[in-house]
Amino acid sequence: MIEVKNVTKKYGTTVAVDNISFEVKKGKVVGFLGPNGAGKSTTMNMITGFIEPTNGQIIINGNDISRKPKKAKKDIGYMPENVPLYYELTAREFIKYMAELKMVKRDIRKQEVERVIKEVGLEEVQNKLIKNLSRGYKQRVSLAGALIGNPDVIILDEPTVGLDPKQITEIRSLIKKLGRKHTVIISSHILSEISQICERVIIINKGKIIAIDTPENLEKATKEKNKISITVEDPKDNMKTLKDKIKEIESVEFIKDNNDGTKQYMITSSSKIDLRKKLFEVLPKEEIVIFELKKAETTLEDAFIKLIDTAKEGKNNVDNI
Repeated sequence: MIEVKNVTKKYGTTVAVDNISFEVKKGKVVGFLGPNGAGKSTTMNMITGFIEPTNGQIIINGNDISRKPKKAKKDIGYMPENVPLYYELTAREFIKYMAELKMVKRDIRKQEVERVIKEVGLEEVQNKLIKNLSRGYKQRVSLAGALIGNPDVIILDEPTVGLDPKQITEIRSLIKKLGRKHTVIISSHILSEISQICERVIIINKGKIIAIDTPENLEKATKEKNKISITVEDPKDNMKTLKDKIKEIESVEFIKDNNDGTKQYMITSSSKIDLRKKLFEVLPKEEIVIFELKKAETTLEDAFIKLIDTAKEGKNNVDNI
């Protein structure tokens, strides 16, 4: 379990992290999200013990990382963003070296190395030099270094940067499996990644936490309008007067002409009103044929942008979520 209590980090007169507090419970996968310069990396470095907070406490499994650094750090596995590895070692040699650094007991060290190699899928390349491995396998070696010693807390900084789509899918699958046994924090700027992997999201901006919740709840909380994407065949151009026929409609926006003679529109109403049933009733009477109708869902990206913009206006979102 990770507890961050009223933590502030200052560099001279610059406040990088401003009085933040949050908890991550055992067995949870949490995303740490924010724009560049938001304070993500500073917070990660404080949690891992690389830098000390100016004020506040960080507690890992009951141990204050400033007062009992050895005990706290023993429970942490950290995978940095830039994959710092010893390229002249084989994958197995590097993992063994990390086991020695983490003081894994000699009598179980070989067993632990084997376990981690299998867990991250390095069996086929374990005896190859790291410099000859693909970016995806290098990422796995770095992840293995974080997992050696079986720490309770795993911290991953931008774990899929630079990977191709197949490699990203593989790493995401690995991270999901880690969440079954470990507490995992992922720092990332890739919204789709956070949405797919994480159970909860912490959004930070200008050193302050502006929201903490599930991706689904963040999407709902920032939703202002109901939008419906509809593709129709409308020979008499009656979509232009649809707003007069259905009073709940706020706007009908033409999107594009399709090659098959159909047209696409975006229909907007209040967030409390679902127009789909009414559209199915009214459009046939107006000689409009519906080819496709679907709700345009709010995404985590929409929520993120909305929350950042709201934070710039000086409003606080944490208390509302």
